[in-house]
Amino acid sequence: MFIQIIEIFGTFAFAISGVLVALEKRMDPFGVLIIAFVTSIGGGTVRDVLIGLTPVTWMLNMTYVYVILGATIFAIIFRKRLNYLRISLFLFDTIGIGLYTVVGIQKGLIMGLHPIICIALGTITACFGGVIRDILCNEIPVIFRKEVYATACILGGFAYFILRALPIENYITFIISGSVVIIVRLIAVKFKISLPSLYKHEVEKLEN
Repeated sequence: MFIQIIEIFGTFAFAISGVLVALEKRMDPFGVLIIAFVTSIGGGTVRDVLIGLTPVTWMLNMTYVYVILGATIFAIIFRKRLNYLRISLFLFDTIGIGLYTVVGIQKGLIMGLHPIICIALGTITACFGGVIRDILCNEIPVIFRKEVYATACILGGFAYFILRALPIENYITFIISGSVVIIVRLIAVKFKISLPSLYKHEVEKLEN
């Protein structure tokens, strides 16, 4: 039950981030809904297919569909109050990857998979909805840029298994490891920390 609550909150957060991107691209209402939908369920769908869990989660539980519809309507109604779209998008997207990372890891554990594979599933769950969103919106997905994005999910995954070895309640493990993802991403953006570029020397040559 606790995992489902986390997944619902993650779905809501990702749906809003999808709506914000679609509004920025000036899409019509149908386009906004589609982007909100794929952002919310894209990663979870890929995860479920990979582990052979079909029909996928959102097809078996209409709650997720209702949450996406509700989040879309909410974001559209209050879009004028979300003046700083980039900031709002960043915050909701960051919350979404934090929540979805722990959900994906837990799904892997239920299937009896190796911890490394569980972390990979958590990262896929957190990131691939955003990848699909960005591709449909004609953007280079954040995960493929030098920003700390998937790296935050991986660090949160390692934190999850470290905490799991300690004598603490599962829900505390979920909260702390999800928070690690969010905090790492916030710190990376705040202090402009990024992965090293493979093309740095080429850029410097062009500038010279």
